[in-house]
Amino acid sequence: MEKDKLNKIIEVARLYYQLDYSQQEIAKKLDVSRPTVSRLLKQAKDSGIVEIKIHNPVEAGELLSERLKDKFSLKEVVVASVSEYDNTLIKRHLGETAASYLNKIVKDHDVIATSWGTTVYELATKLKPKPISHTTVVQLNGGVSHSETKTYASEIIHLFGEAFHTQTFLLPLPAIVDHIVVKQAIEADRHIRKILDLGKQANIAIFSVGTPVVDSVLLQAEYFSEEDKHLIQSKAAGEICSRFFDKNGEICVENLNNRTIGIELHELAKKEKSILVAGGPKKLEAIYGALKGKYANVLITDEHTASLLVDMEY
Repeated sequence: MEKDKLNKIIEVARLYYQLDYSQQEIAKKLDVSRPTVSRLLKQAKDSGIVEIKIHNPVEAGELLSERLKDKFSLKEVVVASVSEYDNTLIKRHLGETAASYLNKIVKDHDVIATSWGTTVYELATKLKPKPISHTTVVQLNGGVSHSETKTYASEIIHLFGEAFHTQTFLLPLPAIVDHIVVKQAIEADRHIRKILDLGKQANIAIFSVGTPVVDSVLLQAEYFSEEDKHLIQSKAAGEICSRFFDKNGEICVENLNNRTIGIELHELAKKEKSILVAGGPKKLEAIYGALKGKYANVLITDEHTASLLVDMEY
């Protein structure tokens, strides 16, 4: 191809594809006819000077979903499209996506169990009213009463109850107590036992993961000695319902686990829908550990985290 003609094709392509000129504007600028501009643009594509790629986020999300389902033996994976890899933005998008998913699957006679935290709160605020019959909402684990960061435990239960017009059960207890005998005494109470049993019986559980960082709600809550904190930060990849596990999903710091009030993680795996809602760069290892531990059979995450999980060695 002659150099002058090649330069003309490149100039037309640059004006059209990079600078957003219309074909009519290019024709006027270069003093040629509009059909000539159209012909030069076609030549730019035919000769490989211009390549047009369509990035379909829906298709990409579906592909990631299938790969994650196969890799971690999950029932379902829902991948939310996010424009930025920012934790606050991701939580908001995940909340919307998870609320939409939950609204679709919840039906009469379901028992829905939830954990607390900012991600689940985002979900709860996005729930749309769906009156259903003979359905119950229950809190999965004890809460944190003395924390600088809000856990939204009571708000979440209230919002779920409001959306589904149903009965709710809050677990008004600390997540972790000082001694195992204290835990045993608390769990022996018939009213507390009723709520804990309800959590076990739930066919739907919805929760997120926490990370063992210094500013986490649990580490700020004065539950732990310095030795406990050292063990958590050296061994744990994440926590679900205040129970810590390592990168392979194995419960670690057994002493703390024995003092924790709420559902045992192996019970989550038995649910019809055990839904993990989590994403973002800070939670990658925690999500991976939770999936390796088989604590969830449904994952709702963002596309960036999904892509990283697919590439992690299993």
